[in-house]
Amino acid sequence: MSSMGDAQPGLWTRSRQRVYAEITAVAMELFLTNGFEQTTIDEIVVAAGISRRSFFRYFGTKEDVVLGHFIADGAVIRDQLEQRPDGEGPWTALRGAIFALDEGADDERLLAVSRMMYQTPSLRARSIEKHLHWYDDLVPEVQRRLGGQADSALQARAIVGCIITCLDIAGEAWSVDDGVEPLRNYFDAALDAIRRPLETPAGPSAAPDA
Repeated sequence: MSSMGDAQPGLWTRSRQRVYAEITAVAMELFLTNGFEQTTIDEIVVAAGISRRSFFRYFGTKEDVVLGHFIADGAVIRDQLEQRPDGEGPWTALRGAIFALDEGADDERLLAVSRMMYQTPSLRARSIEKHLHWYDDLVPEVQRRLGGQADSALQARAIVGCIITCLDIAGEAWSVDDGVEPLRNYFDAALDAIRRPLETPAGPSAAPDA
């Protein structure tokens, strides 16, 4: 039987998560309606019925309201990656793990948030910074799938870096095209561009690789 002392941390955590979600929902509606840069923290706290001090208990910056989940997404993708069949290579396994993260997403809202992010320099820069945390989550499992040798660490980091870059580029193209095709189509096209064997230019002007 749980004691009262055991129950309190769980209740506190749930309360904090609820408040975090409520502030996020209020702020995102303001961002999508009025624009990210046009919306101030003062407007957010008034709409959410909290103080500025309370806002900064949950978010370090205004950008974190939009992108706070990015770091946690790395751990979710890692868990999905570890569940992929051992017979899958790292590229296929990573692709499957990332698509699992997107299941059930509201594409219309995701598109609106993506447009906002790619059109706002501070959000774009912050998203790249947060994606860097994914290396710690994903590289160990990718390295294991490469055989686990010490010299595979660099290769594993390169693969994860390519995946992150392809996801970023695909998201931007998807946003610019107003989501005319599924996001995964853009992601696959970006991956194919990297994984396709490099073609050697023909003719006497073609210089050999250094």
